[in-house]
Amino acid sequence: MGKDTGFLDYKRVENGNIPPLERIQNFKEFHPVLDDEKRREQAGRCMNCGVPMCQSAIKLAGMVTGCPLHNYIPEWNDALYKGQYDMAAWRLLKTSSFPEFTGRVCPALCEKACNCGNPVCNDGAVTIHDNELYIIEKAFASGYMKPEIPEVRSGKKVAVVGAGPAGLAVADWLNRRGHNVTVYEREDRAGGLLMYGIPNMKLDKKIVQRRVDLMKAEGVEFIFNADVGKSFSADELAKNYDAVALCCGAKKARPLSAKGVEDLCSENSGLMFAVDFLTQVTKSVVGLTEAQDKFSSDLVITNKNVELSLEKKGISVEGKDVIVLGGGDTGNDCTGTSIRLGCKSVTQIEMMPCPPVERAANNPWPQWPKVLKVDYGAEESIAKFGHDPRVYETTIKEVYTKDGKVCGVKTVEVEFKMIEGKRQLVEREGSEKDLPADLILVAAGFLGCEDYTAQAFNVELSSRNTVMTSSAEVYQTANEKIFTAGDMHRGQSLVVWAIAEGRECAKEIDKYLMK
Repeated sequence: MGKDTGFLDYKRVENGNIPPLERIQNFKEFHPVLDDEKRREQAGRCMNCGVPMCQSAIKLAGMVTGCPLHNYIPEWNDALYKGQYDMAAWRLLKTSSFPEFTGRVCPALCEKACNCGNPVCNDGAVTIHDNELYIIEKAFASGYMKPEIPEVRSGKKVAVVGAGPAGLAVADWLNRRGHNVTVYEREDRAGGLLMYGIPNMKLDKKIVQRRVDLMKAEGVEFIFNADVGKSFSADELAKNYDAVALCCGAKKARPLSAKGVEDLCSENSGLMFAVDFLTQVTKSVVGLTEAQDKFSSDLVITNKNVELSLEKKGISVEGKDVIVLGGGDTGNDCTGTSIRLGCKSVTQIEMMPCPPVERAANNPWPQWPKVLKVDYGAEESIAKFGHDPRVYETTIKEVYTKDGKVCGVKTVEVEFKMIEGKRQLVEREGSEKDLPADLILVAAGFLGCEDYTAQAFNVELSSRNTVMTSSAEVYQTANEKIFTAGDMHRGQSLVVWAIAEGRECAKEIDKYLMK
């Protein structure tokens, strides 16, 4: 415990936040970090609790609270407070493969379970999320993070299909154990949703590439544009490798079911899945950034440049009325991205009721708090348009079209009711509204993994379209050489869960290879 009175002496102070109207002028990260002294003070607030629930990952009322990676949070907070930066990084990396990712995009399950944030203390949780990011960035800046090449190789070969957070975690762990790992990725870069599913302002893509470059230097091989099950043979992988890990994510997007969708033309109709939209935007941002780095450091990457790049792909947002269907993180990312691209308006439609501002009586600490949060996209919409973009208990009933393209939507309010003993979603009579719309971004969740890779390896899929194993805690399929992890195994979830699953899957593969 760094300072025994730290939680009394220092108030919670988070990393900074560039004002919304300023940060929407570009696609850069917008959280300035605290200086060394202030960050160490924040680490000093950690009480080294007898039962540190921050690292517990326990399920309460069907929801997990605490870190799924079981990070040694009190230990590295103590080291950070004392200025022992290398020690802090060492303890952090014992359990966390990529803290530079989770330190940016994780919703901080750890902080929701922190004792400093309980109703009795009521002084705000320790800034675990920001402390984690500070430690790993300090480690990169100081040179502590350098390639660690295994001294001995096992001679075993492992193929990892998918270079998202789960696949990268599998590859990193097994490479450190001395196995020869090759990662097959269908995109042109590694990272999966880290690269193309999460906008650059939340996770700068240079951060992802930095980690991939480190893994390459440590001996992990990457093969890109390799669509296993289509352009690459699954049979050849199963034949030529001692084990295969399927980590292809859960990218089968839930479609919009509404009248009028059938009248849309196939391309550039104004209806897109959110993940496809965000992918194309990020590819444009990355392409322009690389051009800047290669040809001219004076080249300014403006939002207009990004918009012009997208127009060449048939995507236009500037001056458009945008409807985002879905109130989760992806929907929020679409809102923030659309604002940066100059949309005329943005409305985010959410089927569920608006959460309470404070915890309800039946949602006590340390359960995951089911409360209203104003994320960056909503905050930016409020600053730019003067109102929260979110509309609750509503869905799209009909899409209006003209010449095969979106020209508006009819919405209707909905609610859940018990009918004949079943909870069903029903419309509220007389609640229809017409809204202008030129672009609909569908961020309504996912229906599991895309079938073809799983089918190519002849593994069974569950009713949720995830790869079947004997239990949620097992990663080996019925084919003893084939393993799975991440969203392809557990369904759509958080980056931190994908990393946790990847590490556990890697341990099972290692045990299988070395038996």
